[in-house]
Amino acid sequence: MTTTSTAAPKKGGLRVGVQRFGTFLSGMIMPNIAAFIAWGFITMLFIPAGFFGAESPFGWHWAPVAEIIGGGGDSGVILWQGAMTAIAEGDGGNILAYVGLVGPMVTYLLPLLIANMGGRMVYGERGGVVATIATMGVIVGTNIPMFLGAMIMGPLAAWITKQMDKLWDGKIRAGFEMLVNNFSAGILGMILAIAGFFAFGPVMLGISTVLGAAVDWLVQLQLLPLVSIIVEPAKVLFLNNAINHGVFTPLGIEQATETGKSILFLIEANPGPGVGLLLAFTFFGVGAAKASAPGAAIIQFFGGIHEIYFPYALSKPTTILALIAGGAAGVTTNMLLGGGLAFPAAPGSIIAVTAAAIGPGIWNLVVVYLSVVIAAVVTFLITAVILRASRKRDLAAEGDSFGAAIAQTEANKGKKSEHLSNLAASAATTESAPATTAVATAPIQNIVFACDAGMGSSAMGASVLRNKLKKAGITDITVTNQAIANLDGTADLVITQQQLTDRARDKSPNSEHVSVDNFMNAPQYEEVVEKVKSQREESE
Repeated sequence: MTTTSTAAPKKGGLRVGVQRFGTFLSGMIMPNIAAFIAWGFITMLFIPAGFFGAESPFGWHWAPVAEIIGGGGDSGVILWQGAMTAIAEGDGGNILAYVGLVGPMVTYLLPLLIANMGGRMVYGERGGVVATIATMGVIVGTNIPMFLGAMIMGPLAAWITKQMDKLWDGKIRAGFEMLVNNFSAGILGMILAIAGFFAFGPVMLGISTVLGAAVDWLVQLQLLPLVSIIVEPAKVLFLNNAINHGVFTPLGIEQATETGKSILFLIEANPGPGVGLLLAFTFFGVGAAKASAPGAAIIQFFGGIHEIYFPYALSKPTTILALIAGGAAGVTTNMLLGGGLAFPAAPGSIIAVTAAAIGPGIWNLVVVYLSVVIAAVVTFLITAVILRASRKRDLAAEGDSFGAAIAQTEANKGKKSEHLSNLAASAATTESAPATTAVATAPIQNIVFACDAGMGSSAMGASVLRNKLKKAGITDITVTNQAIANLDGTADLVITQQQLTDRARDKSPNSEHVSVDNFMNAPQYEEVVEKVKSQREESE
């Protein structure tokens, strides 16, 4: 029994490098998204213009709101406004006087969580502790939420800690290990915090100012929609995290702190272009792409798993132009009408978008919905034209390639399969990567689905395979999902999408690797089940 895999691509390259960088950035942000959402809800509920604030359009003014946003009694709103003024004017000393949740969370909690996660990714718990200490100096040394500083200082501090420990690795006398480790980390953390306060913080403040000015310049000249020319192709090539989490999320948080919302949260997360593409394939596609597109559209739009539409775009690369046009249309709508989100929508589901858009007001929610609809319609219309123009050619090609794929899979299986007869209803396939086969020699006990962030599409794929194994009576196989960056080489079988297989092989070279085009219902899942069953029959 064999499983289909892709040949190992040549290592390196700009795309792989950017993917790795984006994965590292998302590894710091994604595990902390719940904290961003919590802050967003607190902000939209309790700031003066929120649901319970004194300026609420609903006329509600819940008594404890003053304590939540800062201060006590009727002075809460004044203290909140004073705190925001202090942040804007750089009065770092007075900011400590404003007790509450909203300001301290965005100023201290969120950046420190990011720094700690980045430190852990580089050097475990010890790196996370030093990273947190060092980042505190950066935070106090600036007058804006220091997300970019945390994303740089955190990993840097952990790396310095790692290099420091190498200096006396194996040279510490027995019984003094804890003393040396604690004091060395504490002293280094102190030095880095001071350096962050006096040197690193001001540098990062300058960088943040430049990036913010660049975004403001694009908005003033109404050029922000042009960013979609970079973002939409980057998403299809799994390069979106470097842009979204490296630039948009930190700058968006700063904007949301000042104005209550940010358009930057919707540039990458808008589900409109993806659902428009999938609906076009539903009505005008051919073969497997047409049959699987409706289910994919539901998962993408309501589940927020944007990766699910990538194979459809790659199977017809000219449709990327439709995604760019749709994304630009959505950004234009929000830019002209003032739409934005109060906090990051992760995943990019219409449900998450709704939760993040309703806080700034009902009109804002209407504008955001309108941007989603316009983005979907524009993408749908352009994709429809592209698919209709090549429909006859696609029908002929689809029949040949689809039949050949079924025949090859059945040859690999050695028998007929009901799943293969329903393959047209499973997923779109791409023919861009040369195929080869890989044979597992060790019994499969640990299967890992790996994707860029280790949360969305890989979790969906793991759930699908887990159910298939359970139906086959196999309940003692471990099926988990995680980020590619966290692969440790212990998995017997690693399943990834084709665009990411080379990186997974690099992280886990001794594992068997299986590439799929679509995590939703790939034919390789049946092959994995059959392989496990065959291995067990041979061992009996």
